[in-house]
This record gives sequence, structure tokens and C-alpha cells, in this order.
Amino acid sequence: MRNPKTSGRGVRVLIATASAAVAAATAAVLVPHAAADRAPAADLSRYYGQQLTWKTCADPEIDKAGAQCADVTVPVNYADAQGATMTVAISRYPSPDPSKRRGIMLSNPGGPGGEGLDFPIAFGAAMTPEVRAQYDLIGMDPRGVGLSTPVRCGWRTGFGLQSAGVDAKSYAESVAFQADLALKCATNEGDRLRHITTRNTARDMDVVRGILGEERISFFGTSYGTYLGSVFTQMFPERSDRIVLDSAVDPARYGAVRMVQDMGPANEAVFETWAGWTAERDGEFHFGTTRDQVRTSVLDMIRRAADRPIDLDGYEVDDHWIPMILFAGLDDPRNYPKVASQLRQLADAAEGTAVQVDPGLADSLKFMLRAEPVENSVQMAIMCGDAAVERDPTWYWRNIEASRATLPVFGAFANNITPCAFWAPPVEPTTVVNNSVPTLIVQSTGDTRTTYGNALGMHRALDASRLVTLEDVAIHYIFGRYPNACVYAAVNTYFGEGTLPASDFTCRNDS
Repeated sequence: MRNPKTSGRGVRVLIATASAAVAAATAAVLVPHAAADRAPAADLSRYYGQQLTWKTCADPEIDKAGAQCADVTVPVNYADAQGATMTVAISRYPSPDPSKRRGIMLSNPGGPGGEGLDFPIAFGAAMTPEVRAQYDLIGMDPRGVGLSTPVRCGWRTGFGLQSAGVDAKSYAESVAFQADLALKCATNEGDRLRHITTRNTARDMDVVRGILGEERISFFGTSYGTYLGSVFTQMFPERSDRIVLDSAVDPARYGAVRMVQDMGPANEAVFETWAGWTAERDGEFHFGTTRDQVRTSVLDMIRRAADRPIDLDGYEVDDHWIPMILFAGLDDPRNYPKVASQLRQLADAAEGTAVQVDPGLADSLKFMLRAEPVENSVQMAIMCGDAAVERDPTWYWRNIEASRATLPVFGAFANNITPCAFWAPPVEPTTVVNNSVPTLIVQSTGDTRTTYGNALGMHRALDASRLVTLEDVAIHYIFGRYPNACVYAAVNTYFGEGTLPASDFTCRNDS
């Protein structure tokens, strides 16, 4: 068994040995350029004046919903508008009653890196018919994502977030892994990578607005999409209409460090709730009859997987990835049975029992460990391009060790190093959001991805906003995902009438 109490000197040696060569190679590629595109070029008329070619979306679900798709040409670098270009894919779901149409509503499903062409199907279904008639809903694959000109770094794994593992040796593996991800991005994407940012996506949104002939846009965003929406209101306040931010990021904590650190306590709390639920069903899942026993069983499985990765249908699952399987499922309380079943499959496989792998777990492992169907390196491209982070690996290690006592499952994830530590510095300063654009924020108190504290931070940053709280529910993304009459009524009222609630208020769970 590995010794988690490696000395400070031993830790530094392990980290240095694992990361020095690849980090040096990364630094050689990721040198900052002399010029920074801190302001867009003045003449963007060729982009705002372009004519779109609308076509079928070649997606049965989107086409069935009556949408059409188009490619929008945008500059890679808005400070060099006459230079290289890329495309941004959008979808348009027209108002079912054009006589009642009042404008367009852009949207973003989060991530960052989430594909958004089909997103209006979900939140559009949560609208009342009267509200739905008022808008053409616009889906969008942001720059670098999906059917837009994509970021493809050539990663062998799906994304850049993982747990640091159980000890210094595992952490050293993680440092080398993250440095290599950054190097692959720099090598395969080059300078274009530095312009895959939220500020540029906000500029792309305004190009879409102009092409569609609208003075202002309404917007619905969830998760990271709330940050994008807030950045748009900061950059283009006069172009912002009715804005709803569902499950919000604190703009002051956005990025690959503080925002992720905030997820640690929230996920640990929900894990404890899940452990209690699982203990009540020991006859089915066999992790123990008390919350403590379930926690101990899971932690023991993670520790053992550090020495001997679990072979599950050809996937090697170790201490870096078991917490990520939990993280993927615990954002919705309706997933508790699925999470328990998946953990039971891992435990059985660790004991040598033949396992029929759950299709959902197989899909998660296929993405996490093999980047199938496609990598999500664009998630890191956006976060690393938006905000600089601490670069010293020992800084992360100290935070990881300090968190283990109170966050035994998720501390090593929430405090782990990411590829951003090996990334080139952002070309623009991080956006400071501080404005009075009227905005409705909706948030559950138990959200594991964008915590309730983050929503309070967004509420402070947007000083004309109102906050609707869904109490005692650990759900991430409400409107269109988790039916609640109170929250749905608040969103529909604002989108339909344009009037914010007189004050903040709280909703209760319907179930």
C-alpha cells in the first residue's frame, strides 16, 4: 500500500520528477505573445452584415422540432478582424405564432464546452405557450465547440478535471497528466487556442444579434452559461433584454481554481446524503448499514484502486476517476439509485466478480478514459483562456492535503491542479462583472456544480437582479430539467412580462 504521509521533501521530489520535463516542454510552446487583443477592432461590418444560409440541422431531434441551422463567420481574434476566421454554428427555433413574436432568445447549456444547438428544446418545453410564442429561440455551439470550428487537442482522455488521488505518488501522476494535456493543446491548436474565450463568445453573440436584425437579445443560460450571460451584460449592457441565469457562477470566483474549490464542500455534503440513502438499502447495494460504513467502503475502494486499478470491461479505473464517477452523478437527487448501482459494479469488479456494466457507466468511462465520442479539451481552453491560475504544483498539493480531513472524497478533486497551470497567460484581463442590467437568477440551495454561494456572488455582481431560491434540493439546472411550479412560474413571468419580482423569494420542492 502506498504511504499517503510522504515527507514534504519526498513530495517535492515526486512532483518535480513527474512534471519537470513535460512542463519545460510546455513552457517552451506556451510563451505569451507580445500583442494582446484587449479591445476588438473597430470595423466589424463584414461580420455584422453577412447573409446566413439556413439549412436543416442534420439532427433528427432538432429537425423534428422545426429548427434550422446556419454557420456564422467570426474573427478568430477580434483585435485582428481582417485576419483568420472561424465559424460558429447556430440553430433557430421560430416562434410558433409570429404575430406574438417580440424578439430572439440566445442560450447556453454550460460546460464550458457544452453543445447548444439542441438546448432550446429542453428549456423551450418549460415555457408556457404564451411565453414561447414571444421568441425565436437560438441555440449555439460556442466557438471551439461541436459543429462550430472545433478545438481538438488530441487528448486520450475526455476532459481535464480529475481527482489528485490518495497520496503524493498519485498527485505526481496527475501533475504530469495535466502538463501533458496542456502541451498537446499548445502543439495541436497553436495561437488560435488563446482566442477561445468567454469574452470572444460574447462578441460572437452580438454578431449573431446584429445579423438577425435585433436591437437586443434575451438570454437563458445554465451553469457556465450564467457566466457567459453575465459577461455579455457587462460588455453589451445596451444590447441585453430579458436575462435569466439558472444555477449561477460567481463571476469573481469563475475559473479552474476557486470555482472548482467551491464544489468540494457541496459535493461532500451531497455524498453524505447519498451515503445515508444507500445505507438504508444495504440489502441491495451492500456498502454498509450506516452512513459511516458506506463512506468507509467507498474510501477503501478508492485507496485500493490506487494500487490496483479496477478492470471494468477493459476500462482501468483508479483513484483519479472513481470520485469523478460520483461527481458526474450526484448533481441530481433522482440519480441516487444509478450512482449506487454503478459503485456496486465497480466494487464487484474489484473483487473479481463478473459484471454486466451499466450502459450509463460504460458511456461515462468511455468519455473519461478514452475521449469517446469526442474529447472536451475546449472546456479547459475556455477556462484557461479566461482566467490565470496559480502555477506552482506544491501550492495545489498543500491545499489537497489540508482538505482531506473534511473532504475525504472530493477534496483531492476540488483542489487538484489543472492544465491551466501550464497554459499561456490570458490575452485579456478577466471580466469584472458589476452592472445594473435587470436579471433573474434561479438557484437550488444544494447545487453541487455551481454552489448556492456562487449564486449569491452573481446576485451581488448584478445589483439589479432578483434571486429565486429552490430550497433543500441538490439539483443543478432547474428550468427545463427539474420541474418546480414556483421556479417555472417565476421564469415564465419574467420572460413573458419583463417584470422582475419585487424582492427575492424562496420556492419549496414540489415532491
